Amino acid sequence: MSEKVISDYNGYDYKKIFWEDADREYEDQADRMAIRKLLPKRMAKFADIGGGYGRLANEYLKRAHKVIIFDYSKTELQQAKEVYGDKIETRAGDIYDLPFKDDELDGLMMIRVTHHLKDMKKAMAELYRVLKPGGVAVIEVANKRTLPKIVRFMIGKSKVNPFDKKVANYKEISKDGFYNYHPKYVEEIFEKTGFKTEKVLSVSNFRNKGLKKIFKTNNLVKMEDKAQSILAPIRFAPSIYYKLRKPEE
Repeated sequence: MSEKVISDYNGYDYKKIFWEDADREYEDQADRMAIRKLLPKRMAKFADIGGGYGRLANEYLKRAHKVIIFDYSKTELQQAKEVYGDKIETRAGDIYDLPFKDDELDGLMMIRVTHHLKDMKKAMAELYRVLKPGGVAVIEVANKRTLPKIVRFMIGKSKVNPFDKKVANYKEISKDGFYNYHPKYVEEIFEKTGFKTEKVLSVSNFRNKGLKKIFKTNNLVKMEDKAQSILAPIRFAPSIYYKLRKPEE
């Protein structure tokens, strides 16, 4: 395993523990809503990078002729195969050394992965390499500059400064820590890598236990639909989605 791989989900039932046994229906619907808005309608060859057990597969199966789910965890990829069978191909490996040829993919997405990445620059370079000129990448980034994090910093409950561009490493979350990023930091990486940003969405804007109890999931999802575009300019939510394109040569 690469020293830069943060979380190894082999042998861990991510599907059941993180999604099915937890109150995350709102977050799931928010992700799906954003993906529908950003992914191209038609793609020849598409890969879900860090796609795990295929939670979001129904959002892209009808859009691509060939679908590949890539993940480090063979446990999750086996779960995906059990559900989708011949509709998908699975490939296991290291995100910093993707098992794809140069310019192989017409489209790709990477959702809920960046918070595991120690080396964002190297990961983005690999995504750029495997994408065809003119191809689209939909990337979700864990945002360090959210309102709750700003409040915690201002009142002295957090030492993480949400306003600077330094990568936030929350070591208390796990042994190795999870990473959050300032939007400007990742946007500079996208630009230096060669990507062109076509659209940005603010996603999971109401990710809060209290709001879930008050408004209920269905109402939050309705609010989310408009908020994704309205709040995008200020990069408000814990998840920021980017539609990136590799320029034609």
